[in-house]
Amino acid sequence: MTRKTIDLIYFNAGGGHRASALALEAVLSRQALSWQVRLVNLFEVLDPQDKFRAITGSGPEDWYNKRLSRGWTLGMAQELKLLQAAIRLGHPLLLRTLQQHWLRTEPDLVVSLVPNFNRALYQSVASTLPGVPYVTLLTDLADVPPSFWIEADQPQHFICGTPRAAEQARQLGHDAGRIHVTSGMIIRPEFYAPMTVDRAEERARLGLDPARPTGLVLFGGHGSKAMLGIARRLAATTQLILLCGHNKALAARLRQRPWGAPRLVVEFTPDIPYYMRLADFFIGKPGPGSISEAVHQGLPVIVVDNAWTMPQERYNAEWVRDNGLGVVHGSFRTIDRAVAQLLDGFDAFQARVARIDNRALFEIPEILERILAQATGCAGGTIRSAQPSPASCA
Repeated sequence: MTRKTIDLIYFNAGGGHRASALALEAVLSRQALSWQVRLVNLFEVLDPQDKFRAITGSGPEDWYNKRLSRGWTLGMAQELKLLQAAIRLGHPLLLRTLQQHWLRTEPDLVVSLVPNFNRALYQSVASTLPGVPYVTLLTDLADVPPSFWIEADQPQHFICGTPRAAEQARQLGHDAGRIHVTSGMIIRPEFYAPMTVDRAEERARLGLDPARPTGLVLFGGHGSKAMLGIARRLAATTQLILLCGHNKALAARLRQRPWGAPRLVVEFTPDIPYYMRLADFFIGKPGPGSISEAVHQGLPVIVVDNAWTMPQERYNAEWVRDNGLGVVHGSFRTIDRAVAQLLDGFDAFQARVARIDNRALFEIPEILERILAQATGCAGGTIRSAQPSPASCA
């Protein structure tokens, strides 16, 4: 059987795109024995000599991530328009650079896990490798039109984690046969491992009250200064696990705060599932990865939706509210009331969360196999399915 090469396109802005690519690489490498899976950092392709960093002192992703950690997100909707205008202006150069890359690397399938660049990516693949399928895998719950995730006039495939995203693709005229809906967003394989820890014992070992309701506070891999306000407002009433990521300064400030209720401050750890299993509910920004992970672990969520919420995350708060998966407020200044509201209806929130069965990570390999089969003719049976039914060449 001919070995197929699958390229997963990502970048490090925000962390979610890379995390999704790594999770998908892990499951594809384990299940697809005849596939070679390659991770491709888009910015390394576009700037292989890292000239941007040499000129500015930091990479384009570094500045974005620093803004997230400091909460400097006001005005991002307007900045998104400027970014997209710059991408349109640079389209000819982007196209040439990407065409040269595909001619050198010759993948059999290209899967984009990044927004904004899908026109240049698709056109470069189509013009250099005719017949090679191009897939946009949305790592957001919905698109932010125009031209964020879904381009209107490209005969390509889309993998959507919600009916809302699939409907957006249909409204832009895409063929239903190229719109593939999964049961949720990609989360890491570790979140599917059975829980083996004794929650009461682990809480006690870490200095927490085993019997007290516990909130987990998470704002991505770089933390957020919003955690300081949350911790201060809940200090007297609510037991918290505060995950600060790479933000050592934030962790130090949180440890210095006077507290009434027990708390645990954690710096960067890859073991997010472990800490989620010790918690009862989630507090954080409405990022698609974080809320999907929390819900999969059975945690109702508390998020905010306001002018500082990034455009691509605004639908996420609506999704939480519409599905009754938690509490959405306009500001973390009312976090004490939000926690009281959640705990007052906790059983009902928890029951609705338990009904969400996200198997997207294991559904996507079968979707990709069908796409490849349509493009190259059915070779059959490359995927060892984690789902009850085997992959099909239909």
